[in-house]
Amino acid sequence: MSLNRRDFLKNSAAVAAASAVGIAVPTEAQAQAKEAESTWRWDKAACRFCGTGCGIMLATKEGRIVAVKGDPAAPVNRGLNCIKGYFNAKIMYGADRLKTPLLRMNDKGEFDKHGKFKPVSWERAFDEMELHAKKALKASGPEGVAVFASGQYTVMEGYAAQKMMKGGFRSNAIDPNARHCMASAVVGFYQTFGIDEPSGCYDDIEITDTIVTWGSNMAEMHPILWSRVSDRKLSNPDKVKIVNIQTYTHRTCDIGDINIIFSPNTDLALWNYIAHEIVFRDKKGGGKEDIIDWDFIDENIVFTAGPANIGYGMRRKGEKSLVDGKYTAKEMETISKEMEKTISAKEGPALEPFGYKEGDVMKNTPGTLKHWHISFEDYKKSLEPYTLEYTAKIVKGDPNEDIEEFKKKLKALADLYIEKDRKVVSFWTMGMNQHTRGTWVNTLSYNVHFMLNKQALPGNGAFSLTGQPSACGTAREVGTFCHRLPADMMVKNPKHRAKAEKVWGLPAGTLNPVGNQHIMKIHRDIEDGVVKFAWVNVCNAYQDSASASHWIKAAREMDNFIVTSDGYPGISAKVSDLVLPSAMIYEKWGAYGNAERRTQHWRQQVLPVGDAMSDTWQWMEFSKRFTVKDLWGEQPLRGKNKDGSPKKLPNVIKDALKMGYKEDTTMYDILFANKKGLSYKIDMDKFPQKGYDNSDCNGDSRKVLGGDGKEAKGCGFMVHEYLFEEYASFGRGHGHDLAPFEVYHKVRGLKWPVVDGKETQWRFNVKYDPYAAKAAKESGSKSTHAFYGPLAKNLLQGNLTGPDKSKGKKALKNKAKIFARPYMDPPEMPDETYDTWLCTGRVLEHWHSGTMTMRVPELFRAVPEALCYMHPKDAKEKGLKRGELCWVESRRGKVKARVETRGRNRPAQGLVFVPWFDEKVFINKVCLDATCPMSKQTDYKKCAVKITKA
Repeated sequence: MSLNRRDFLKNSAAVAAASAVGIAVPTEAQAQAKEAESTWRWDKAACRFCGTGCGIMLATKEGRIVAVKGDPAAPVNRGLNCIKGYFNAKIMYGADRLKTPLLRMNDKGEFDKHGKFKPVSWERAFDEMELHAKKALKASGPEGVAVFASGQYTVMEGYAAQKMMKGGFRSNAIDPNARHCMASAVVGFYQTFGIDEPSGCYDDIEITDTIVTWGSNMAEMHPILWSRVSDRKLSNPDKVKIVNIQTYTHRTCDIGDINIIFSPNTDLALWNYIAHEIVFRDKKGGGKEDIIDWDFIDENIVFTAGPANIGYGMRRKGEKSLVDGKYTAKEMETISKEMEKTISAKEGPALEPFGYKEGDVMKNTPGTLKHWHISFEDYKKSLEPYTLEYTAKIVKGDPNEDIEEFKKKLKALADLYIEKDRKVVSFWTMGMNQHTRGTWVNTLSYNVHFMLNKQALPGNGAFSLTGQPSACGTAREVGTFCHRLPADMMVKNPKHRAKAEKVWGLPAGTLNPVGNQHIMKIHRDIEDGVVKFAWVNVCNAYQDSASASHWIKAAREMDNFIVTSDGYPGISAKVSDLVLPSAMIYEKWGAYGNAERRTQHWRQQVLPVGDAMSDTWQWMEFSKRFTVKDLWGEQPLRGKNKDGSPKKLPNVIKDALKMGYKEDTTMYDILFANKKGLSYKIDMDKFPQKGYDNSDCNGDSRKVLGGDGKEAKGCGFMVHEYLFEEYASFGRGHGHDLAPFEVYHKVRGLKWPVVDGKETQWRFNVKYDPYAAKAAKESGSKSTHAFYGPLAKNLLQGNLTGPDKSKGKKALKNKAKIFARPYMDPPEMPDETYDTWLCTGRVLEHWHSGTMTMRVPELFRAVPEALCYMHPKDAKEKGLKRGELCWVESRRGKVKARVETRGRNRPAQGLVFVPWFDEKVFINKVCLDATCPMSKQTDYKKCAVKITKA
């Protein structure tokens, strides 16, 4: 049988993928594949999509990627890909791929905010960016220049952006879309362990006896991990138990031994119920059993509490856009609860130990991270309300489920956690993180595991699964959040700023200590007229943010300049004034860090399309436009000092001159092409550079005209290695150790801390973690664990209602914390008008806003539109039939969606699920921009809507 070239290549790719996962392949097909592959070059890389961190193999031929398969040598996925993973190449070759900068212009060729997009050169693009960034700096100071950053940046891109923003512009208004996906997990880690990132790893799956998913549809969101969970279940079906705790039924529930459908937000109560069972059944809590591991608790844990009246992370009274009347009366019904709220009958019992009761008016203070040491008796008191009766009553999410049967499920859940010698892993994703009490519910998970001594042990632990491919590696570890610096350092800490200034070659006092412009505040600051220049990097900030209509209107109608760098024209690009074409993942060198602390690198496989360039190149080119004189003089900040004087950043130009810089020295020369950077030589005859393109460093055969109008011949040094090694220097010796750049190109990733060439599987465990072993030895502890994170380890003492400052502070070295935190209602719940819960999320076939996956024909055909999944009885009551269009309407806006009553997602009555990948079903116009006040992460999982026939 003869094949045409296209079918020949497809057959070869299919054979490669089948062979990778052990599927038998016919001899004829093997022969054809062997012939085709004789001219292919295979190389390893990381998958572009979720935070699982799968390894893939890419085949290139004649400058194009022609095949993708799972990497059999990758320990995460062991040769298997999910459906998106197999299309990693196709995401780069969509018909409407951006290939040249586009600027809104009038007929005279001038920038016009209301003009149409027209192609311009990179030089003209940077001319406009320079002009508008300088105007923003003059109008608002460093807080007027902002970046919507990303958990999909490569490590190098994120580090480059951070250096220019924080070290160059002196602006901390850079915050990633990772704020939307795991900020609550981060603050939970900081508050509990004093350091970020999980203690366990994926190896727990094969070791544990019990997997409990909390607000996580792993079957679709982390399908490769779910395949490992399924395999573990099949290996010993009688012993291994799977429990799914969700607000609606989905594919993850298909193999659950117990499926618990809970009412939105009541996961707080459910965790506290399990803790109640542990404490009140234990002998020290008044019971008859030996449940709590008191040796572990006494050696390693303290009990803590914090304020309950922290609000909901919404706009507050007095903010400019509220004063200016930009919010409707309907919107204000919800926003008003940010200032004060009346305690409901549902939450009243849970709040009584904290000094509130039903009917009280709670005056809210903006979210605080403050907490204090309490006694075990106080902690026990906080759990008293969570009896089986109370918990079942408020938690049950399916109105048609029998309450007695539901109680049996709750009891069985608690028994599985408590059972001696039963290993338990708790996994969660957005259900617990996108939550107005996301930080609270994250910390509650550790409470249960700590009391049972089932944390940081093989097969035991509470584990936050990250959504994005480098939310851990770039957003968190690099520190592209507004308040962070690399390796868990913070901008508000003068010692941390001093270290960063030294490493970056900056004068003392350059870095801005105020880091409060998180991603929602950047949107709000644009609406308030403070931010006048914003740059969207590797994300879709105008589709992925709740209350989206507000931010789009502000971007299009106010005096500002919005830039988007992207591969495709998504909503953010369409909203912008300037669009820059970005090189996509395998068109550049890069590195990602996944959810189990695994760092992975890859090489550039092909040249970018058209005139597209990497985000690293874009940041370096932009940095050439700004000098010491432009940026390092005295700069204003909002607010006042304690003495009433206006806040400002000092003039550091004189100190810069003493360091050998000149007033006209560019930020490029200081932050990138400095002595240290230039020492990383290009050597195309040396591994890993040999045989691979490097457009950022060498230029390439496209001869793209760069930011100066001349051919972009590259920076002339190995900037990828330089940026990675400089970033890695912050963490080495401080519990974040990374291996050398070259090593990562030889291995399939390593889990940090990497000490003496060995990765760490279980942190804080003295048997596996060298830092824990060192901390235990230095303190003389005989404990099996040492929770050595340094943050928030010096606490006041108090009780559930507040701290007692007269008692002074108590040091908690090497300790972790158990928190007393109550159930509370979300700020918006169904009522007579808006009678239905709305939950949003993803589907297997699409990634985030669909900008890439909707361009893949196979994925588009599989799921061409976002549907409104609802219960058949709800549809019938509202006069709707499957396949008909309905309106999904909230206080903020409405969208049309097609009704689905038989799909993969099966809500109980009273709730609908609408995924957010489809820009034509723009569900984030409907969602509420309430956040966890502590983490500033948006709650996309619950707001009130009404469903009507379209």
